[in-house]
Amino acid sequence: MPYLRHLSTSADLVTAPEDIRAGFVALALERSRQATPFVEQARALKVSAMPVKYPNELVEIECIRPALLTAAGFSEKATKQTKEKDQTSAIQDFIEKFLEPAGRDFVEELVYRFLLTRGDSLGGSMRNAAGKLGERKFTRSLIATLTLHETTYQWFNTKSNTWITGTGDDADIEMSLKALSWEKNSEIRTLIYNRTIPLVGKNIDFCLLCCTPDEVEQAIHGAPEEFIAFGELKSGIDPAGADEHWKTAQTALARVRTAFVNQHLSPYLFFIGAVIADSMAQEIWNQLEDGTLKNAANLTNPNQVASLSNWIVNL
Repeated sequence: MPYLRHLSTSADLVTAPEDIRAGFVALALERSRQATPFVEQARALKVSAMPVKYPNELVEIECIRPALLTAAGFSEKATKQTKEKDQTSAIQDFIEKFLEPAGRDFVEELVYRFLLTRGDSLGGSMRNAAGKLGERKFTRSLIATLTLHETTYQWFNTKSNTWITGTGDDADIEMSLKALSWEKNSEIRTLIYNRTIPLVGKNIDFCLLCCTPDEVEQAIHGAPEEFIAFGELKSGIDPAGADEHWKTAQTALARVRTAFVNQHLSPYLFFIGAVIADSMAQEIWNQLEDGTLKNAANLTNPNQVASLSNWIVNL
């Protein structure tokens, strides 16, 4: 059993308190990293607005119009959905109701309200931050395993929308990687991220297929026999949400199992979780022992993640 290479009992899956604390720290640092562009934009906005003596003169500075809309409470989506004349009216109302009453401090008020809207935007993106961090961590482990095995791999770059041959020492490629492909025993393996599989009807975190990148779409829509494994990753570090994450993952994997059993197929299923409590660990262990799950690991344990990565690369 592959899980026995890094797990002895269910207790090995339980997240240690110090790892939970480290997870919260990592999220805080990620929030700071993502907030940096907003802070720099606010500084630039202040510099551009400082020469203006009166708030109503701000509308004459064309380059800060997007920032004025942001300060007025417009999100990027709202900006795209409104007409220019409505935007201008909103800016004028914003100046009259908020900047003019601020008197000499209208520039500070402008910057403050700009950051307020940007902060809301950041809050929305941070809800997915834990998932992104976990995905990157797992990806880096996979790449390390492929590199150690001296296995040539390709990775899909979401920024350029192209497949790129990996070098093994590419820094930060996990920031824009959404698929991996490599050769195993003269067959091509392709691991795709966050895809909706028609046969299942839902999005799955990881799908490993026996096909080339060019054949992925064909396999997804009409060749279920090409699927080797499916996995769910739950990176949330808050213990209060652990059970809910596990229930969500179970539901997704059960849906996969049912869909493929109906096709007389049984791909491997695996689970990776960042925060795993005692009762949850026992449930996972039971599923490992009865074969419902083929493998599992705690994301906060590098050795477990490395072992699971090794298993995937060798499937």
